[in-house]
Amino acid sequence: MMTTAKRILQDTAVMQAATIDPSMRHQRREDRAMLLLMVPALLVVVVLLVAPLVWLSWQSFYHDGVLSLANYRRVFTGAYLDTFLLTFKLSVIVTAITLLLGYPVAYFAASISPRWSALVLGMVILPFWTSVLVRTYAWLVLLQRTGLINKALIGAGLIDRPLQLSYNQFGTIIAMVHILLPFMVLPLYSAMQKIPPNLSQAGASLGGSPLHVFWRVFLPLSMSGVLAGVTLVFVLCLGFYITPELMGGGKSMMVSMIVSRNVEIYNSWGAASSVSVVLLICVFAIFYGVSRVIPLEKTLGAK
Repeated sequence: MMTTAKRILQDTAVMQAATIDPSMRHQRREDRAMLLLMVPALLVVVVLLVAPLVWLSWQSFYHDGVLSLANYRRVFTGAYLDTFLLTFKLSVIVTAITLLLGYPVAYFAASISPRWSALVLGMVILPFWTSVLVRTYAWLVLLQRTGLINKALIGAGLIDRPLQLSYNQFGTIIAMVHILLPFMVLPLYSAMQKIPPNLSQAGASLGGSPLHVFWRVFLPLSMSGVLAGVTLVFVLCLGFYITPELMGGGKSMMVSMIVSRNVEIYNSWGAASSVSVVLLICVFAIFYGVSRVIPLEKTLGAK
């Protein structure tokens, strides 16, 4: 009876295999082929992204050649904690200023004809053609004590002595706002462009003032772009290095500068790794929180 039962099961399996839809077999072969095509890309991701992150995390637990949490304890105390707080403070300020400056620009670009809108966006994107280092040095030329702005103010009789506009937080904020402003304008414009203009017209036809229509209709519909732009600018601020290093003059110490000094000056890979891991966790937490409100692909500009 056991032999008979086995034979029946085998016959049933053969019949089921014979009755499989050919399209299903084709879909399975196509899935296997796609998986094989993805293998080289997955290997690149593992080698260049996953493996360094694993190594970085492992190094963060080493202190003086011994496994320890000393590096992480140091992150949340003293100068390290002050640096994190200053980094978040400057990031909030820069993000707020770019939002205040970028929203009107994006609104103007979305409200005019496509030809003029392309011109406005071209002016916004134009700084991308210049290196961040060059733009930062340009701000140093403008804001230093003997720079063009101080000379103009003294020549106009508005001040008697040069103002300290660079090598401090003020100069750092100005330069960071200039460099990161396009990252705010473009997501805002993308969201505003998708808002049907007849909605504002309908609000106006119902007796709403332009300000009321903007506040009750347009602004809520553009909040996805606001959230996407704020997220991008804030995250970029957290890891900014060149501009704070040059414009801050060592007085505006940000997290990226601590990582650099631990590696280049103190040769302390464990301390640098722990700071990097904490910053990476903060970025992941920010993206996770934003993804609970809007899809992550909208934040990254995929849609």
